[in-house]
Amino acid sequence: MTAPWTLPDFDDHEGLHLFRDAASGLTAIIAVHSTHLGPAAGGTRFWHYPNGDDAIVDALRLSRGMSFKNAMAGLPMGGGKAVILADTMRTKTPEMLAAFGRAIDSLGGRYVTAEDVGMSDADMVAIAKTTRHVSGLPVAAGSAGGDPGPTTAFGVYLGVLAAIKRALGKDSAQGVHVAIQGVGSVGGGLARRLAADGAKLTLADADAARAAKLADELGASHVPAADILTVEADVLSPCALGAILTEQSIAALRVPVVAGGANNQLATPNDADRVHARGILYAPDYVINAGGIINVALEYLGEGDRAEVEARVRRIPERLNDVWAESAANDVPAAIVADRMAKRLIGRG
Repeated sequence: MTAPWTLPDFDDHEGLHLFRDAASGLTAIIAVHSTHLGPAAGGTRFWHYPNGDDAIVDALRLSRGMSFKNAMAGLPMGGGKAVILADTMRTKTPEMLAAFGRAIDSLGGRYVTAEDVGMSDADMVAIAKTTRHVSGLPVAAGSAGGDPGPTTAFGVYLGVLAAIKRALGKDSAQGVHVAIQGVGSVGGGLARRLAADGAKLTLADADAARAAKLADELGASHVPAADILTVEADVLSPCALGAILTEQSIAALRVPVVAGGANNQLATPNDADRVHARGILYAPDYVINAGGIINVALEYLGEGDRAEVEARVRRIPERLNDVWAESAANDVPAAIVADRMAKRLIGRG
């Protein structure tokens, strides 16, 4: 295994914690990027990685993104992320989740978890039996918290509308063609909102049957997952896993806008320049997809209710427009502008 501090994605992380509980089969990584603004908050990803280095890179990238996301969302939280290394069968047991809760608790509140890919609110309930540093728990109607997916989808929807307004000059999604990659909790929620607005949708998912089913429900079209990045459309909305914008895929894009909920969409820092050079309006992922962390952070902090969550999520377009305005004024990629803003907020600018 490569020394983490030699990896390109190591960014002066405050901590990288490896946990192993042989009795339950738990192998997990918790990366703490920054606690400058508060405890490092970020969800737990349950995923099968080909090797340990891939898991570490994912944790490093995701935790840095959470520092930037929380800062840009105006939350008093730092950035962290956890990954549980799943086996090929995605085996998950109560004993494993209990052990993971103990791992979180051993950090003394420096890291706060919630749902991410492969994890549910029921898993958060199980983890909460062995640590209090967890959010995304089931809550009463009208309260902040619970499954962050729908709130993330709402924020992404608002961000897509803002991008449509800026790039296309249209006040709604009526008749706008949006290609959505990934139709799980976030992408599916986005698709339903856009369909209600009269948008034309093309859907794709690694689970082709799921994409086909949603397409039938919404009167949309669907394509194989491998084809979605080359669909000619008004907006590409990546809502699956990250690192999908590469030198090759960017060259093949046939859209004027990329705005979606996936984390870490740019495979390398140089890809920000490539998107910008093509004249594509890009919504920095950690700005547009902040709805979920706003929801669970307010739950954990005990600040406000569902109305307060929605009010804060509705500020996402304002932040995006600030980024785009500076990007246009200085001819600097939007992703770089957002990074600079976030770094100043966490004391690294």
